[in-house]
Amino acid sequence: MFKTIKNALKTPDVRKKLLYTLLLIVIFRLGCYITVPGVDTFTLSEYMDSANNGMASLIDLISGGAFSRFSIFAMSISPYITASIVIQLLGMVIPSLERLAKEGGEEGRKKMNRYTKILTVFLALIEGLGIYLSYRSSGIFIDTGFMTGFTVVISLMAGTALLMWLGDEITNKGIGNGISIIIFIGIISGLPRAVTTIWNLIMGTGTFSTTGLLISLGIIIGALILVAAVVFVQQAERRVPVQYSKRVVGRKMVGAQNTHIPLKLVMAGVMPIIFASSFLTFPAMIIQMFIPDIANQTGFWATIYQFSIASSTSEVDLGYTIANALVYLLLIVGFTFFYTYATFNPAEVSNNIKRNGGFIPGIRAGKPTTDYLSSIISKLTWLGGLYLAIIAIIPMLVRFIPNVDLAFGGTSILIVVGVALETIQQLESQLVMRHYKGFLE
Repeated sequence: MFKTIKNALKTPDVRKKLLYTLLLIVIFRLGCYITVPGVDTFTLSEYMDSANNGMASLIDLISGGAFSRFSIFAMSISPYITASIVIQLLGMVIPSLERLAKEGGEEGRKKMNRYTKILTVFLALIEGLGIYLSYRSSGIFIDTGFMTGFTVVISLMAGTALLMWLGDEITNKGIGNGISIIIFIGIISGLPRAVTTIWNLIMGTGTFSTTGLLISLGIIIGALILVAAVVFVQQAERRVPVQYSKRVVGRKMVGAQNTHIPLKLVMAGVMPIIFASSFLTFPAMIIQMFIPDIANQTGFWATIYQFSIASSTSEVDLGYTIANALVYLLLIVGFTFFYTYATFNPAEVSNNIKRNGGFIPGIRAGKPTTDYLSSIISKLTWLGGLYLAIIAIIPMLVRFIPNVDLAFGGTSILIVVGVALETIQQLESQLVMRHYKGFLE
């Protein structure tokens, strides 16, 4: 990895992309400290320190602390993620959107992206209004008049729109997937807090604690094992052999060749985790919009709220966490299947192999090849989905260890490591492409 980064810094075009990406990341982090107009920062600080709000801690995790500061990036990129889920689901049930996604090519992709952005702005309006109504009675606003509410909501919407633009710029002109990079930076910004937590376990009382040291070592070793497992599984792939017979291309006879189709164990990457987290916490956001003090209430809606935020806080009962974990597992597996089959079509791959005179050894071309690939994809997706779910769920229980409140859970590590691997792979492909270009010239 370090060799790849070193080579990238030596290549002018790639270095320029890296520096541009770094500049946009700096803009993102600066925006996390720009408080929305109309907010009393002193009251806000006191309220956030004393508030018992699991939903706030979840949003704060992916926003890099922007929510606790009530900055213009307080909503982070969550409206865009929700909009992406909705558009992709609609693409499965609305024929025109399905055709646009599959047959529209580059123009179709641009239209789908445009629809996602329009829906993102609409959802940002709803979420921004909900946040304002939820915190209007908390005293963090200078006044509760119409203009203050209008300014707060517009500022939050503008922050989300700016994050969308930053994400597109990173994707198109920088290195890596822009939206994933923003989430990645937001999560790792909590690293100093994690280090402080470890230190407090060991020396929190002013004297050395052997028990705290053992717990800290256990957490560190567990995190290292988790990272190693994530890297191993993210890189794992099933290689399906494909043979091509001799054929005429133009005026030349192209000889037979052997190749393979690389099928990754986790073809969907970290997207099922992101989608499942957003989907699971959506009810809490809606409930809090209409019942601002729901965290201090009891009853049916309070139960739904506690269940929805159980994955993000240890301040709820263990029973809620177990129930949340089971639903979380089902959502992750479901979104893994959804995202895998949305990106890999066995029938289309089979037709391409047949069209180019290829075949899988021992498998007839056509439908048998499609069935064979579908069987492999199904098994890989089950394994990959369960792996993602287990990695995301097990560390949730660590929060119930006394005095342990780490900023990093299994979901965070999955996202961070997954995005890091994808970005390094894209960086390597950029270097290979430029080396080939120099050779051809």
